[in-house]
Amino acid sequence: MSTDMRFNSQLDDKALWGTTTVAIECKEGVVLATDTRVVGGYFFVAHKHGKKVHKIDDHVAVTISGGVADAQAIVDFLRVQARLHRMNRGFPMPVRSSASLVSNVLLNNRMNPLQVQLILAGLDRYGPSVYQIDPFGGITRERFVSTGSGSPVAIGYLESVAKGTTTVEKAIPLSIQAINVAMKRNTATGNDFDVSTITKKGYVELSTEAKEAYLASTGEK
Repeated sequence: MSTDMRFNSQLDDKALWGTTTVAIECKEGVVLATDTRVVGGYFFVAHKHGKKVHKIDDHVAVTISGGVADAQAIVDFLRVQARLHRMNRGFPMPVRSSASLVSNVLLNNRMNPLQVQLILAGLDRYGPSVYQIDPFGGITRERFVSTGSGSPVAIGYLESVAKGTTTVEKAIPLSIQAINVAMKRNTATGNDFDVSTITKKGYVELSTEAKEAYLASTGEK
């Protein structure tokens, strides 16, 4: 099966790009948060409510930054492989295996790399885990991580406040605030934010009401 996942090998100024995403490993699961602004080229806001965190299976999800077309192709590929793994093996694909699968796809395209940087995170029988995957297929496991154009600001905030392993409930406002500070300092990050959690209850996306409540708890409007 070919792993050349590129939709368009010639990304030009009209290409759509994702921006700031964060993920935090917690005691009982993981938290993923992103902004929703999608930029075309360098200055044009192509979408105000782009989706950058995607469910792969009940126990694993991925955030995308970089070229949207390339990232969406990888998301679709991962979803198919996760379903096939369940059908053939009778149990969910481990999170580390999902990360390795993406790594192989990106490594296969290393001479003409896909324009993506991903965070893959989830909860399996080995516990919660967060992996950062670079465009050439390199994998690093992180306690917390940020990708995209606003990541220097977001990761700086997380470095200052994320002390030790925390709970999902406490990590949600931290992830929201990390995205919020990136919005204030990075023009390609903005509009709104999305937050998802993965625990023993499965994959859950926070509702608008829940996001507003957590945002208020951070002292922001």
